[in-house]
Amino acid sequence: MDNVMTNRRQFLGTTAGALAAGPLAAAGKEYFVYFGTYTNQNRSKGIYVSRFNTGDGKLTAPELAGEVVNPSFLAIHWNRKYLYSVSETAEYNGQRGGSVTAFAIDRKSGKLTRINEAATKGGAPCHLNVDKTGRNLLTANYGNGSVAVFPVNPDGSVRETSSFVQHQGSSVDQRRQQGPHAHSINLSADNRFAVVADLGLDQVLVYRFDPVAGTLSPNDPPFAKVNPGGGPRHFVFHPSGKFAYTNLEMGSAVSAMTYDKAKGVFNVIQTVPTLPAGYDGSKNSTAEVQVHPSGKFVYCSNRGHNSIAIFRVDPSKGTLEPAGHANTGGEIPRNFGIAPGGEYVIAANQNTDNVVVFRVNTSTGALTGTGQVEKVGMPVCVKFMAIG
Repeated sequence: MDNVMTNRRQFLGTTAGALAAGPLAAAGKEYFVYFGTYTNQNRSKGIYVSRFNTGDGKLTAPELAGEVVNPSFLAIHWNRKYLYSVSETAEYNGQRGGSVTAFAIDRKSGKLTRINEAATKGGAPCHLNVDKTGRNLLTANYGNGSVAVFPVNPDGSVRETSSFVQHQGSSVDQRRQQGPHAHSINLSADNRFAVVADLGLDQVLVYRFDPVAGTLSPNDPPFAKVNPGGGPRHFVFHPSGKFAYTNLEMGSAVSAMTYDKAKGVFNVIQTVPTLPAGYDGSKNSTAEVQVHPSGKFVYCSNRGHNSIAIFRVDPSKGTLEPAGHANTGGEIPRNFGIAPGGEYVIAANQNTDNVVVFRVNTSTGALTGTGQVEKVGMPVCVKFMAIG
């Protein structure tokens, strides 16, 4: 409780400087904001939705949008008609593995109607993405370290897997890396490559992706290596298409990589810590990494230090320069979302059941609390969708 009160005092102390971050936009656009959660402690019932205005930065109180078990990560279809969720479980319909669920979105209320669901064939699915054609859903299964592709029907429903790949191997940490643990799957801008950060292997794997057949095949070379024991978790491309970044969950760091988009090849060029000097890294793990839409900043959440680390990006090299930290106003920040336009960030604090709004200084990258804190049980994912 003392840590929670300290975090809140630190956060509230930043709100007085909110107006210094820059003038608010004269007119904003409204978005639905969907929050994925954990339901296994009965503090949440599934997926929640709020409305957010990019003009005044106001977030409405979250409401239950759709009931589903452990929707720890969400993906929204490009046509804004459908939303997809993992159910991060070890068992589904009496068999080992989790599932994905397809929902139809009510474009007026944001509420969700279940369409169907399918088995992921791997335990604890924790990440998913819709490919650029909208014809496939791709998932990463943490439990057994595998990835899968599900064809998407015109009505938004998902079919049984068209491709399934089981990772093999281990890395140096005998407690957490005795086997593979695929933690995220992302698509390149040209839809030719699927990139998978595997925490158990210390690898960022690259697959050639066929959106017509819905299949994955190993690229050549098949992966890039990160620091042993680092544990890559999430991954993001730089908007220039020249660089990419992965956060190391176990190593409390971010690795910057160059990207050859013709060949789908990554090379690690730098690894920088996400924690301030002197902080005990054994008490922290990272969760999410994102690039600001301008390409000028990279952000990474720290669970334990309870902050978002801020980095400036060298536009010619893609390397990172530490630019401070923002306290997230809660404990164990997981995913966070950068609002379209890049003027706000919403952070999800899992252990304190709250989501917190920050104003972005688009010149420095600094995050300043706006004073808005809303209650959501065990929030772990933040996704924006334009209304209208």
